[in-house]
Amino acid sequence: MFPTAKWPYNRSMQPKPPPPGRSTVESPPNRFERVALMDDWEHLADDELAAPPGKLKTELLPDNTKTLITKNDSPDVPYDHTVNPYRGCEHGCSYCYARPGHEYLGMDAGLDFEAKILIKYDAPKLLRQELCRPEWTGQPISMSGVTDCYQPAERQCQLTRGCLRVMLEARQPLQVVTKNALVVRDADLLTEMARHNLVQVNISITTLDAELARRLEPRTSTPAARLRAVERLAKLEVPIGVLIAPVIPGLNDHEIPAILKAVKEAGAGAAGFQLLRLPLAVAPIFMAWLQASCPLSRDKIESRIRSTRGGRLNDAEFGRRMSGSGPYAEGIRNTFRAFATKLNLTTPYPSLDSSQFRPPRETTGQQWLF
Repeated sequence: MFPTAKWPYNRSMQPKPPPPGRSTVESPPNRFERVALMDDWEHLADDELAAPPGKLKTELLPDNTKTLITKNDSPDVPYDHTVNPYRGCEHGCSYCYARPGHEYLGMDAGLDFEAKILIKYDAPKLLRQELCRPEWTGQPISMSGVTDCYQPAERQCQLTRGCLRVMLEARQPLQVVTKNALVVRDADLLTEMARHNLVQVNISITTLDAELARRLEPRTSTPAARLRAVERLAKLEVPIGVLIAPVIPGLNDHEIPAILKAVKEAGAGAAGFQLLRLPLAVAPIFMAWLQASCPLSRDKIESRIRSTRGGRLNDAEFGRRMSGSGPYAEGIRNTFRAFATKLNLTTPYPSLDSSQFRPPRETTGQQWLF
């Protein structure tokens, strides 16, 4: 008989390190399930506990969703519509706020989120159909509002590229957010969209420390590769901004000035930041990562996180959840503002142009008369 899941869940001991290329050993119980499978280490000998874990293979699973464009009503998010060709993310960032979304699929927010990726193989087709609807008038869309549209699976599936083709045909304005230098692969489409003021790209850079990035975000591009992507797109005159996301109090907040200086030199035209968020299952996953990766500074980092969240690990209130509250959070905001202003990175790009939108050709080949 399986034990009843308890929430919140946090295992006090981690007998093994994460599998190679993964950020967590955690598979926390799904908050929607009444029972859960839990590891039982008591029957293992000491040498078995010390053995390195085997490689965890990524599974690409079909997602037969019937719609693609999602409406967003959060006042904290600067876009109303999102497109996500993938659910789950192989980047495996230990802090990813999207992890709890996998629980709606009957999976867990830990290793399942990193290793079981749902693929919307019909994404370009669905996007074309939805852009052809009479009620759609070309409102800006954001890609990667949830999981990264340039995660490793995109190299094989090329769904993001397929969606870009449809958007270019339709003159559909688009904002892209990614941690992956793979975005440069689509420079041809992005450059053409930029000529029509239809696209803005934001690359997320959490740290300039390659070793920290590899532990924190195991399958993302290196910081150097992301800076090269910024430089490449800037030279092609694609509007390129950088997000320091997330800022983790006590871990990477001291890097804000250096990151802003580096992205300015690479050619970024704007910058922003978001404070660490730890909703639901993300909190025990991140804290387990912190214990394994930064044991000596764990207490300091946790204390500073709590100081920005009213003594808690997370604050879900609109207006505070992205930026935090309290003196330490205010210090982070002031530091970012001072250096971003000095480097002229505070002026946002002009709004994207929705006036050029035209419904794309139907998959049947039928063209529009007007």
